[in-house]
Amino acid sequence: MSDENQPIRDAATVILAREGREGPEVLMGQRGAKAAFMPNKFVFPGGGVDDADRDVPLASPLAANCARRLEAFPQSGALPGLTAQTLAVTAIRELWEETGLPLAKPAPWPGQPADDWVELADRGLMPDPGPLRYVFRAITPPGRTRRFDARFFLADVTGVVGDPDDFSFAQDELAHLQWVPLRRARGFDLPFITEVVIAEVARQMEQGGNVESVPFFDNSGPVPMFRRID
Repeated sequence: MSDENQPIRDAATVILAREGREGPEVLMGQRGAKAAFMPNKFVFPGGGVDDADRDVPLASPLAANCARRLEAFPQSGALPGLTAQTLAVTAIRELWEETGLPLAKPAPWPGQPADDWVELADRGLMPDPGPLRYVFRAITPPGRTRRFDARFFLADVTGVVGDPDDFSFAQDELAHLQWVPLRRARGFDLPFITEVVIAEVARQMEQGGNVESVPFFDNSGPVPMFRRID
């Protein structure tokens, strides 16, 4: 399959934020040098939707406004049965796997959890989308080795259970996990779209965190389009 015909995979990313000594900080890590997609780049925790994400219970509902925006502009190649709740599960799972930080609430798990969630369930926790705010969406342009329809969520660190500096439960997908002052993040080796997202997040934080609309870089068709999801 040529790069131009790469399928677009649904994905979700979490921008975990907190207030630091130099102002707002965001959690980032570095992709491996041998990664097929964006090697060596510093990124936010995130990844593609798995089929099993559709069946994961949540400790609380996703905010209605957030869910409505996530369901706007569905792409024809989306995963069958994809919902706003599934995207929220993916975001929380990727944060958990890549950083070891659970965006969760204490709650009994109904039934037997899937393998990705056993550790969380054993700690008496369920994934909680309550802190998630949908802030950005971008589809990778044609011609790349991988293409994603990525939804970016902003979440305050207060939604994390445990020590936000403890990455001991993280898997090995991201190296050099660290809290980066937002004003200094552009000094890192970033993908272009990450630079754009950082600028948008900084703007929203300056305005008190109010998300009036979600920017959407739509590269799903032959002509790139910039949209706003109200």
